[in-house]
Amino acid sequence: NNPGSNHGNRFEQLGTILPSPNEYRTASGAPGPKYWQERCDYNIVCEIDEPNRKLIGKETLTFYNNSPDALDYLWLQLDENQHSNINNSGYESSNNMPSQMSEQDIARMQGKTEKEFGDNIVSVTDAMGKPLFFNINKTMMRVDLPKKLKSGEKFIFKIEWNYYICDRMKYGGRGGYEYFPEDGNDIFTMTQWYPRMCVYSDFQGWQNHQFAGSGEFALIFGNFQVSMTVPADHVVMATGQGQNYQQVLSAEQFKRWQTAQTAKDVTEIVTLAEAMAREKQKSKEKKTWIFKADSVRDFAWGSSRKFVWDALPVTVEGKKVMCMSAYGKEAYPLYRKFSSKVIAHTIKTYSHFTIPYPYPVAQSIEAANGMEYPMICFNGPRPERDGTYPERTKHALIGVVIHEVGHNYFPMIVNSDERQWTWMDEGINSFLEYLAQEEWEPNWKPHRSNRGMIDYMRLKDRVPVMTNSESIADLGPNSYGQPTIALNILRENILGREAFDHAFKTYARRWKFKRPTPADFFRTMEDASGVDLDWFWRGWFYSVDHVNVAIDEVLWLQLDSRDPAIEKPKAKAERESQPKTLTRERNASLPRRIDRFPELKDFYDSYDEATVLPSEKKKYEALIRELEESRIDTKLLKTKHNIYVIELSNLGGMVTPVPLKLDYTDGTSEELKIPAEIWRFNTEKASKVHLTAKELKAVTFDPRQELMDTEIENNFWPRRAVKNKLQLFNDEKPVNPLRELGKPDASKETPKK
Repeated sequence: NNPGSNHGNRFEQLGTILPSPNEYRTASGAPGPKYWQERCDYNIVCEIDEPNRKLIGKETLTFYNNSPDALDYLWLQLDENQHSNINNSGYESSNNMPSQMSEQDIARMQGKTEKEFGDNIVSVTDAMGKPLFFNINKTMMRVDLPKKLKSGEKFIFKIEWNYYICDRMKYGGRGGYEYFPEDGNDIFTMTQWYPRMCVYSDFQGWQNHQFAGSGEFALIFGNFQVSMTVPADHVVMATGQGQNYQQVLSAEQFKRWQTAQTAKDVTEIVTLAEAMAREKQKSKEKKTWIFKADSVRDFAWGSSRKFVWDALPVTVEGKKVMCMSAYGKEAYPLYRKFSSKVIAHTIKTYSHFTIPYPYPVAQSIEAANGMEYPMICFNGPRPERDGTYPERTKHALIGVVIHEVGHNYFPMIVNSDERQWTWMDEGINSFLEYLAQEEWEPNWKPHRSNRGMIDYMRLKDRVPVMTNSESIADLGPNSYGQPTIALNILRENILGREAFDHAFKTYARRWKFKRPTPADFFRTMEDASGVDLDWFWRGWFYSVDHVNVAIDEVLWLQLDSRDPAIEKPKAKAERESQPKTLTRERNASLPRRIDRFPELKDFYDSYDEATVLPSEKKKYEALIRELEESRIDTKLLKTKHNIYVIELSNLGGMVTPVPLKLDYTDGTSEELKIPAEIWRFNTEKASKVHLTAKELKAVTFDPRQELMDTEIENNFWPRRAVKNKLQLFNDEKPVNPLRELGKPDASKETPKK
């Protein structure tokens, strides 16, 4: 539970768990003076063979070796080999036979039998057309260089390739086509579709881990020019800006495009009526759409004659961004109303919390999927067939568009390695998604319920967040949910919003268009906030601890005034309030000895126990004189304050702040915000001494349920049974247990003196 530690102290510094700072990455978390990263520019020409559902392409790659190393070979990703029966990653996971199976499940078990999918590499040549030796290793391809590529040099080479496009509704995957039997048309989502360069980095060398389907991508920045030849009645949406809209659109459509540049509301460039008419006509002619994109790490596109296309301009810090959506008639009632406006909301909100959106375009394409690429993403869901939609579907659409458009920032701009650290893009982005949803409407209904996350946090066989993507079974709660919770706690309960937001913006500014690692994030957040957070990263990212804090006991203490006139009557009253001691029944025929011999009686047999003796009075007066001579305020001895000691146990192991709500018998309450350092010298037991003139009635730990505590029953003093746990973990909003269940009944338990 405490990896990397020899001492078992959860406050121990991360030390050697983090890589040593160097000239490329500093101890502050910033890029170093000799930071470098590779670059690759692409010129791609491709065509969709619609009758055969085949993509044919050729590309020219210009690779810039910005590293200090000389390279003998280059590695490229062939992600489409995920669908190959021969060249897939070859990884298999343990699985069980389900009690029910769909046709799609059986098809996936059988494998792809109709044809061989995956990349068919026709040729790899240098700029002059001379063949280069290449070797395909499953989803990776090595290209041997004719001579060493020295630091500062570039290498131009060409690849010709093709592949059959997969039915992603049948076989799964992020890209492919979806067939609509009602009108006989497809929506093509072209993702991971071209051979693309692997990353060569200062901290890893070549990142050529196989693509098994779940771990996403490590990519390098470059400039793209892509020409896509498709049926003439298709609409193409792609990364970057269209270069020839006037040639591929009708005169009326191009006029709408020009109008949309300054419109105040959403404009349909291609209308629903036009899309429905094209579905029936199915042109056999072809058109070529050309797009350019600079400083992007990838390129994706969608193509279909089913697309309606709308656009909404929005200004982000003085720069215009075209927010655009494309969707079929099946999605029209939802997407026409919400999609482009959600895009605008997302980039404005994310720009506020990170950096201004740097690209000219942001797009959402309806494709019954959820996946992100620079300037474009593919999303679901769809309304019912009659055009209506339940509230849950509406929130699902808004949420997924925020999430996928938000990925433009993480990892498309702040370019982390998704295949190695999923949480660096999914977790950070989900945290910002949460903030954007809160800005969209009040009482947003979250996609991930508190209850589900609490059940996950209780699991004993879960893995730390800092685990390789392919080795995480519960990817959703691990890489999306837990980092979201952690960062929200860091912002709201540890750093505070001002300090957190400053540090988070610093991270985004430092690493925009660069490649950060987890250590760069951790170090920047500490450097810019001025707070030591090693204990926080250790608990939430490197361990499988969870929050479970119990209020064990509340002790009630009162100050001894040392004044016999006050303390003796008080002591007498306390003794008289105690239950009488049981004694044997005595023999009444025998008189007591003290009655038979009265000379045994003295002063103490008749005086009142509350009487102050002269000797006691003199002793107290001497004490007062001594204190006054020492200039000590003797009024402290006469204070009427109560002293409470709140004793706590850390049962879950996670070091956490301790927010407490104190309710008093006079009906008032107050909150204490105790920092996590209360556990510094003992991470299992802690206590808080509280001085107050009021009488305490009840204490609640984590009253707003912000810390994801896994056992709500022990959060109360006096302890009470929780009859309906689901009420405490409401999916819609954090529950205040005192509001939902009523305040604890203090008459059932009193503080122990």
